[in-house]
Amino acid sequence: MSFENLGLSPNILRALAEQGYDTPTPIQEAAIPLVLEGRDLLAGAQTGTGKTAAFTLPLLQRLFADAAPVSGKRRPRVLILTPTRELAAQIHENVRAYAKHLRVFATTIFGGVGMQPQIDALRRGVDILIATPGRLIDHLERRTVDVSGIEILVLDEADRMLDMGFLPQMKRVLNALPRQNRQTLLFSATFADQIKALAREFMRDPAEVQIAARNSVVATVTHRVHPVDAAKKRDLLLELLSRDSRRQTLVFGRTKHGADKLVKFLDQHGLRTAAIHGNKSQNARTRALADFKNGKITVLVATDIAARGIDIDQLPLVINFDLPMVAEDYVHRIGRTGRAGAEGLAVSLVSHDEARLLRDIRRLLKQDIAIENIIGFEPSSPLRLDGNGGGQPKQNQAARKPNHARRPHAQAPKGQHPKPHAAANKQRNWRGGRDARKA
Repeated sequence: MSFENLGLSPNILRALAEQGYDTPTPIQEAAIPLVLEGRDLLAGAQTGTGKTAAFTLPLLQRLFADAAPVSGKRRPRVLILTPTRELAAQIHENVRAYAKHLRVFATTIFGGVGMQPQIDALRRGVDILIATPGRLIDHLERRTVDVSGIEILVLDEADRMLDMGFLPQMKRVLNALPRQNRQTLLFSATFADQIKALAREFMRDPAEVQIAARNSVVATVTHRVHPVDAAKKRDLLLELLSRDSRRQTLVFGRTKHGADKLVKFLDQHGLRTAAIHGNKSQNARTRALADFKNGKITVLVATDIAARGIDIDQLPLVINFDLPMVAEDYVHRIGRTGRAGAEGLAVSLVSHDEARLLRDIRRLLKQDIAIENIIGFEPSSPLRLDGNGGGQPKQNQAARKPNHARRPHAQAPKGQHPKPHAAANKQRNWRGGRDARKA
């Protein structure tokens, strides 16, 4: 199956080819024909599988591929609602790439930046609006955005929006949109009962596509735990990162203050590091993410707020400096690696007081996780884990390297890359944070 078989226009195919994409991922292959038919769609696929292209490509085809030039002022025909600023910016980047050879205007509106540039962009006219719920409601209240012409609504990362407490805002936005002849597409990594209820209330006989089981992770990710006393965690992280200081690593911490302390510690030891969390200004977050993508920094320390907003090709390693308090967040964190068939490594540094959290994660994954001591950082006593697997910690000596491939927006295979050290780990911490009214 190729994108040419999916009924996309030559201009869209040309944009895909210029990015090296010719083979759709499973979610794209399943979703694109349904969207082109005009069906409402409830789509479930784990992160990194190409969800953005699965809704962007067909909506571009439906509304803009064969459209005559617009005369007069544009008003939005597509609304893409997403939980975080980073994800909104990433979707905007993808829309621009896929619509490169079409006359389509898109913009983002989210919190943390001034409203006036957004108001100016809306006044000039846009076709596709990508927004976070809180800031969109700000514009609706000020009457600076007209959503009366929305023909396609996309709810992206719907489960994350629920996790962040956005259900009232989502319903308010949905009630402000035209219902007649509106196509609604809901994409989510997991399907909570609330999502099903939302679909029943606001969607019309939606088709359902489920590419992966609920709360599943991609098979190409290797999971590894290094037990360590809490007092030695920072030194163990430094040891792992120093084994290959050129390798990009995403490190997850639990708190904003802890993330900042880690950055200061790693900077003092010569690693190019930045933090991204809810206390950072939008400009600082955007700059840190851009520097990480282009290699100016090699370690990004994050909290869970942006766990789904980061889209980085060929990221080999995620390190959990702190385990998440909720097991499902582990799935979202490690979804940054092992994307689109590429191999990835998820490493967790686990102290005694996190043993319960590790048990919850193993129970969620329904699989054992290799537990390996790092020589010189062995804990004062073994982790106490109940029942099902895990086994005794092993000494970690080898330096193995996994392979990396790339695919279209989740990404079509595009080459081989060195694998990370088996013992080496990348960590990325991004916790909670509300993208509420200021999102």
